[in-house]
Amino acid sequence: MRRRLSYFIAVILCLGLAACNGPQKGSSGSQPNEDLVPSDIAPAEEPSGEEPAGAEAPSAIFPTVSVPSVFGDDESLRADYVLEHYWDSFLGGSGATTPAAILGISDGSVEQALANYIQILSNIKAASTPDDLKPLKKAQKSVKQFFDKLEARQLADTSAHTYLRLTEMVSRYLYDPNSPLRDEDLYLPFVEAMSKSDCTREDMKNAYKYELKMCNTNPYGSKVPDIRYKDIKGHKGTLYAVNADYTMLFFSNPGCESCKGIIKDVMSRGNVESLIADKKLSIVNIYIDEEVSKWRDYSPNYPSCWINGYDYTFSLRDSGDFDIRAIPSLYLLDASKRVLMKDAPTEKVLAFIETL
Repeated sequence: MRRRLSYFIAVILCLGLAACNGPQKGSSGSQPNEDLVPSDIAPAEEPSGEEPAGAEAPSAIFPTVSVPSVFGDDESLRADYVLEHYWDSFLGGSGATTPAAILGISDGSVEQALANYIQILSNIKAASTPDDLKPLKKAQKSVKQFFDKLEARQLADTSAHTYLRLTEMVSRYLYDPNSPLRDEDLYLPFVEAMSKSDCTREDMKNAYKYELKMCNTNPYGSKVPDIRYKDIKGHKGTLYAVNADYTMLFFSNPGCESCKGIIKDVMSRGNVESLIADKKLSIVNIYIDEEVSKWRDYSPNYPSCWINGYDYTFSLRDSGDFDIRAIPSLYLLDASKRVLMKDAPTEKVLAFIETL
């Protein structure tokens, strides 16, 4: 159910949303040796833990946006103004960036503000459809503007660590596979800019280029490649042969604890079996590794109303056709197999299923 723009204003101004860590995800395979991810790269030298002489103590409050009265009660214009100027006061601040604060604002307050900002963008994106990408483009434009302002701040004071600290934070929230706020569509304009910026360390640019490649794989609204699979009886099937209004594509491993949690959470929704029977929803559970005997032994643990199969071509994992950074991984597709959610947090997929 889509929320009114007044919700965006409330979220922006009250800063009430706290971020949390999601369930641990297991590895789904190796990455190319030449393309390290940022977590594999030694961080830059950080400033010492001591406050510089005369520095102000970190503020506990992230500066909010004051909307000019000229906008009156026009919620759409007020929301657009707040989104455009969300980071201005913060990035225009004169406080010190230390191991515990960014521009004089404590890390916790900045992280909460970032979580709120991502939630606002997510709500804007939620108005998109594969046939109308304008809301998503609007959210992505805001992300790019945020980056441009951050880059300009860093160029104005090249001795500060503001750029490094904030880019690491954004990457962790929008791209880390354990983040409950991860969203590669929103991360895409940010990582694209990072991969080219003079403010980015040279030893991290290849890593960001790899992340950019992943974000450009299966973006919102695109059709996913077809998948060929075999079920436990040896029958062959394809993803595109699945006839349902929506498909939850689930990449899992036998015995994976996080996978067990997702299966339990999905099946705890009392309407799932009836949705599947009515062809409103299909759940396609695919194993992409090569230890098929383990999959066969474990397959009785999968719900019988799901389509459970393995990639008998043994090519899917390394083909690059899907962005599967970790197991488990969830996709939500429409009837035409266009991406509605990619590597989505379980909570988002479940919230969508509950609307069916």
